[in-house]
Amino acid sequence: MMEILFDTANLADIEEMTPLYPVSGVTSNPTIIKAEGRIDFYNHFRRIRQLLGAERTLHIQVLSQDVAGIVADAHRLREMVDDQVFVKIPTTEQGIQAMRLLRDEGVGVTATAIYSKAQGMLAVAAGANYIAPYFNRMESLDIDTVSTIKSLSRFIDRHGADCKIMAASFKNVAQVSAALEAGAHAVTVPPRLLRAALAAPDIIQAVAVFAADWHETFGTDTLP
Repeated sequence: MMEILFDTANLADIEEMTPLYPVSGVTSNPTIIKAEGRIDFYNHFRRIRQLLGAERTLHIQVLSQDVAGIVADAHRLREMVDDQVFVKIPTTEQGIQAMRLLRDEGVGVTATAIYSKAQGMLAVAAGANYIAPYFNRMESLDIDTVSTIKSLSRFIDRHGADCKIMAASFKNVAQVSAALEAGAHAVTVPPRLLRAALAAPDIIQAVAVFAADWHETFGTDTLP
């Protein structure tokens, strides 16, 4: 089943919008966290977990760049937030080794900062639960993002890997649609983009016309 996640650490957005949208989780990274200011980090993410509930996924990124540090960060995140956190690890040489070690421990891993088929395939081989190709950033580098996602989807299917493509880094709704059509199993999206998808002027106008036509015919604004 398709998964839609919020790419945010904003508590107000998560609290307001989680009941409204069919959201399956939240992702974050240090740049997203920067937008929230100097938060009480672990308490903040424990609050996000409370808002999400146990049935949704929470993906938090490590900061260290060497294998030992990545593994230590992963353990710390799961100790201080909860043991169901998916640890986001950049798909570097050190990251791939750390993914393998953590997956051997049963730790959930989201391989992030993916810009190429090779990176994605290596992350799948390392046992990552999710791989996160950066859609807009890849397009900005003149990389065929749709082709990359299609290839990774075929690779996962061919090898029967227990891994999902979670496309990330979007600037508009068209990119989100393209990622899903290309074979992404999940997308992580800033809440403002979801709102934009439902707030186009044509949609608002159509709804207003329906209401006006009913009122003109029946003189009421509600069903009898």
